[in-house]
Amino acid sequence: MRSWDSMEHFEAFLDAGGLVEPHDAMPDPYRQAVFRFIELHANSEYMGGLTERDWIAKAPGLANKLTALAKTQDEIGHAHLLYMVAADMGVKTRDEMTDDLLAGRTTFHNVFHYRAHSWGDQIAIAYLVDAAALASQQAVFKNCSYGPYKRILRRIIAEEGFHMRNGEELLLKMAKGTPQQHEMMQTSLDRWWWPSVQLFGPDSAPDDVLLRWHIKSERNEVLRDRFVNKMVPQLLAAGFTIPDPDLRQDPETGRWTSGEIDWDALKAAISGRGPDSARRLRDARTARHGAAWVRSALDEAAAVPA
Repeated sequence: MRSWDSMEHFEAFLDAGGLVEPHDAMPDPYRQAVFRFIELHANSEYMGGLTERDWIAKAPGLANKLTALAKTQDEIGHAHLLYMVAADMGVKTRDEMTDDLLAGRTTFHNVFHYRAHSWGDQIAIAYLVDAAALASQQAVFKNCSYGPYKRILRRIIAEEGFHMRNGEELLLKMAKGTPQQHEMMQTSLDRWWWPSVQLFGPDSAPDDVLLRWHIKSERNEVLRDRFVNKMVPQLLAAGFTIPDPDLRQDPETGRWTSGEIDWDALKAAISGRGPDSARRLRDARTARHGAAWVRSALDEAAAVPA
């Protein structure tokens, strides 16, 4: 077990590329900040998995149903891995984290407070939301100072990359499809563009401890700008429009800049007042209750002497 005699020495260790492990005597402010970050990530993967589950039966065609099934397994699996990593920090148990999520005491990313109304929405989620989440996760993995989180992110990022590629493939199919399919896709892009841009959050504070302690490696505004400049040319080339009347392109550099972002919508969502927050949490509680017999059976099996 490693320990540090001051925050200055601990931060010097992080600045030198050191990795913190669960058994280390890490400063409590670091432990709490990293735990909250991982717990939010775990909650979001779980809620995202429930969104995918809803579309297993409704996705058009067997191939898309199998994809929805695989994505559901991936996202719920990510949540379990992240809850395990968070629990090892000794702040809360997995059950306590789940109870807090379902009671609304903790939250999850803004995009999972919205309803997927159509198959086009599911494609927009795979194309926009998965791409935004992947960009955020890659920025964490790049310089992550907490060893277990960094190791788990390697697997999560690999699987999220497949989700994003699936979204790109489906988007192009809709772009080349019938006028009705193109219109459906445009409606869904209109619905999901802003929540995806907002996922990165407002500009990072100058004193953001997650940056100082090498949990995040990029400022929010840098990631958001990179996302916009990747997605806008792709969508325009596919024949879609961007639902941002103030979007502008610099004639010299060619870079795109978003119009004003409604951060009140982000604050409302992550505080549990999003368009679909109540139903999403209600469904999550129902799912947990429905699986109670599985947990009970596993506990009983574990209690039987070998």
